[in-house]
Amino acid sequence: MLWVALILPPRPPAPFEDPATAPPPHPWGICAETQSGLAVWCLQFTPRVALMEDAVVMEVEASLRLFRGLPALKARLSDEAPDLGAVGIGWAPSATAALVLARCGVLDLGGRLLQAVLDPLPLQALSAGAEHAESLSRAGITTLGQLRALPRGGIGRRFGAPLLTMLDQAYGLRPEAHAWVALPEDFHARIELPSREDHAPALLLGTRPLLMRLCGWLAARHAGATGVTLHWVHDSMRAKDAGEGGSLTVRTAEPIRELEHFCRLMAEHLAKTRLLAPVGELRLEAVGVQSLVEDSGSLLPDVVRTGETLYLTLERIAARLGPERVLQPILADDHRPEWMTRWRPCGDGLAPSRRKGRQPAMRAPDVPEPAFLLDPPLRLAVRDHRPHYQGH
Repeated sequence: MLWVALILPPRPPAPFEDPATAPPPHPWGICAETQSGLAVWCLQFTPRVALMEDAVVMEVEASLRLFRGLPALKARLSDEAPDLGAVGIGWAPSATAALVLARCGVLDLGGRLLQAVLDPLPLQALSAGAEHAESLSRAGITTLGQLRALPRGGIGRRFGAPLLTMLDQAYGLRPEAHAWVALPEDFHARIELPSREDHAPALLLGTRPLLMRLCGWLAARHAGATGVTLHWVHDSMRAKDAGEGGSLTVRTAEPIRELEHFCRLMAEHLAKTRLLAPVGELRLEAVGVQSLVEDSGSLLPDVVRTGETLYLTLERIAARLGPERVLQPILADDHRPEWMTRWRPCGDGLAPSRRKGRQPAMRAPDVPEPAFLLDPPLRLAVRDHRPHYQGH
């Protein structure tokens, strides 16, 4: 097995937090919402995700091929996990060992045996060993290797069985039991900003981690969203007419789960938004969640698609210029050629293929239709219910 541990930092004290409405403290001093949000994001890689002390652990050996191998998955986690609050990453054959490596700043085994990597690490890296680190240090025991060299019977009588149990689990000598994180049915995420923001474009910095959680949740459900709603809460020292907060809904042309596209659309809309008071808290909700049909790979060389689709590009331009300045053609069921195409603003958030109430596609004509119309119109001869023009 191959385990990954993502360590979270201690939760900093909130200067403006009301003790009466504050959430209960986490046993390990971290933010519980950050830990649960990181776990939801990890569910896109594997269903075997668990909360463990001050970290999130997941078993990814069965998912390596899906994410283009171990080097690619390591690079992705190292690049994206810090944006969600992770301050350390460790890779090991057991979850406890990965947790110890992450706390000590060791990324992986580096081609060495697990015992050779764990033996020189300090006792404080193991939570059960940190409780007795002061007593063991008086006897000259400061590393995990020195602790393993002691008689097991004496350790169990003096310090209890949990220390031996966790030590064996770290070295892979005893199985581990985990409570797997369940994927929530609905997506709701919340984040408290480190400082109060007066300008709407600055909210994008706090919105991006929420969008990352959303994309991870959508990937785990094999679904996409046609929009997101961002809510913000004003500071308690706001003006009376400012209200408690505001919201912004951003819709897409088709169900997607691309992080960068969501961020670009959100940035365009926030640039046009004016805040009535400083903002200290953000909440994000998914709108229009739908299942997506994944593209099936081919054994034969295919043309690699690059860039955005047409509708994603149009909605990004419409978000900047305004929907009334970007028009898209809509096919209408009309026998008159000049009325078969209607031009509508590209701002309703639905692609023509997904528009509610759309009529079934019309059958293609048996003969080519004219590309232009004469002015004035010319009456054509009809033979066997077909028009003829200059012998054709």
